[in-house]
Amino acid sequence: MGKIISIVNQKGGVGKTTTSMNLAASLAALEKKVLLVDADPQANASSGMGVDPTQIDSSIYNCLIDGVDVRESIYTTEIDGLDIIPSHIDLVGAEIEMLQVKDRERVVARMLEPLKGEYDYILIDCSPSLGLITVNALTASDSVIIPVQCEYFALEGISKLLNTIKIIKSKLNPRLEIEGFLLTMYDSRLRLANQIYDEVKRHFQELVFDTVIMRNVKLSEAPSHGLPVLLYDADAMGTKNHLALANEIIAKNKEEAVPAE
Repeated sequence: MGKIISIVNQKGGVGKTTTSMNLAASLAALEKKVLLVDADPQANASSGMGVDPTQIDSSIYNCLIDGVDVRESIYTTEIDGLDIIPSHIDLVGAEIEMLQVKDRERVVARMLEPLKGEYDYILIDCSPSLGLITVNALTASDSVIIPVQCEYFALEGISKLLNTIKIIKSKLNPRLEIEGFLLTMYDSRLRLANQIYDEVKRHFQELVFDTVIMRNVKLSEAPSHGLPVLLYDADAMGTKNHLALANEIIAKNKEEAVPAE
């Protein structure tokens, strides 16, 4: 059964979409079958993977609101083994439209359920908010990755996010775990970046990934070409970092899957 992981942080600009795209691409490059779900109305993960949201017949919005079969909204990408359910600007209004839906927190869970046997990993790129779509993503997920930017306000708002995760775990999804905190946009030359790194490590200890995503020009340029960094520049630091993260996640989940003696 595939593992569903949401990439979430209600703070914008922390590297959620960059992480979602490039982790998905890296897992696929390591021969895993991966589905990337773009649950952000900005649809940056969709365009960053070469899917034009204005040219598609069906998106996540149509699945959630119109009841379109989820398989009609799955598109292939340039990477073997990596599929995507794209987003659309219409998703902005979906939260209001979903208020009338019965059991509205579980719409995404119901949508993804038939696909769990077909993928090793299903990654959900969440929008920078803690609204109903993000609650849906967390209710559908087995775990969450929380990207934390190595900048001054990094830890601001994390307690609110952790509280939301705690509420969802107690009321909607008892299996929800934290996959890990991921430090992004790290520049080892900056004293502040090192202070943030130390602070996050001290706070969250073994929940922090060993892999750190370095600040990298190629990583920033790749989405404008509709490519994950892996295809844009295979030797870039951003490529190496995300492959290391993918390996770390695969190794961690292999350990969890092996029953203790």
